Amino acid sequence: MAQSLTHGETALPADWRDLFALTKPRVMSLVVFTALCGLLAAPVSVSPVLGFASILAIALGAGASGALNQWYEAGLDAKMKRTAGRPLPAGRLDPQTALQFGIGLAAFSLFLMLFASNWQATLLLAASILFYVFVYTMWLKPRTPQNIVIGGAAGAFPPLIGWVAATGSVAPLPVMLFLLIFLWTPPHFWALALFVRSDYAAAGIPMMPVVAGEQSTRRQILFYAIIMAAAAIAPWPLGYTGALYGWVAVILSLIFVALSVQVGTRRTGDGDLMQPEKRLFAFSIAYLFILFGAVVADRWWPL
Repeated sequence: MAQSLTHGETALPADWRDLFALTKPRVMSLVVFTALCGLLAAPVSVSPVLGFASILAIALGAGASGALNQWYEAGLDAKMKRTAGRPLPAGRLDPQTALQFGIGLAAFSLFLMLFASNWQATLLLAASILFYVFVYTMWLKPRTPQNIVIGGAAGAFPPLIGWVAATGSVAPLPVMLFLLIFLWTPPHFWALALFVRSDYAAAGIPMMPVVAGEQSTRRQILFYAIIMAAAAIAPWPLGYTGALYGWVAVILSLIFVALSVQVGTRRTGDGDLMQPEKRLFAFSIAYLFILFGAVVADRWWPL
């Protein structure tokens, strides 16, 4: 839960950079990109102005989720080296400002989405915000090592929302893209959790490496990477994408699985720099960007 400022100090007046940091801009960039790809991959023509407004609404909704997450977890963030410099635990922002900013941003994002597209996309955006804040942040994360597995649904909504914003309906392809991100999240996040395990342990957060140990986490990373690869390739043989996307998915997924094998078969204590884990984490980000770019390229410039 959000706590008082560090050392009981009074926060300085909010700086726009601190408010921007609350939105988790690096996470938002992936959200915006996958949402845009979902919108551009839809088999309809979308007005550039309304399309931009829809993507902006998704970005603001993601930013609101990040702000409310940081408001609620300010006390936990203060215990971890990786997050201690964030605006709330560092004392640059007071919790009330963060809460008001997050709620206001969420409300505006929903209003903008309803204005720019349709009620179906607005409901999906609202569901994604509520799921991330209440189901993942408040319920799952502090209670179960499966937090990332179930909570991954929150980050999987954007391409589905983008598609529905363009078409007003759900189709098999965006559902498969949702599933792809859902299955991608555990190996991506657990690779990070392996080399910041001490942070999560210090904060008392039951991440998989803390609760189940490194070896179990490594095996599960490999397991999810394999079924994720199958989900990534599946749209091609099922006829929802063409060969351009298909070959990109095959090549990138083989690399992803190969990196996961290195992590999954590595014994605890084999070196202390966690280089295979860091390589997998870095590649996993590029993997999703390139793969979703291929979805759009396949739609507009098929082989």
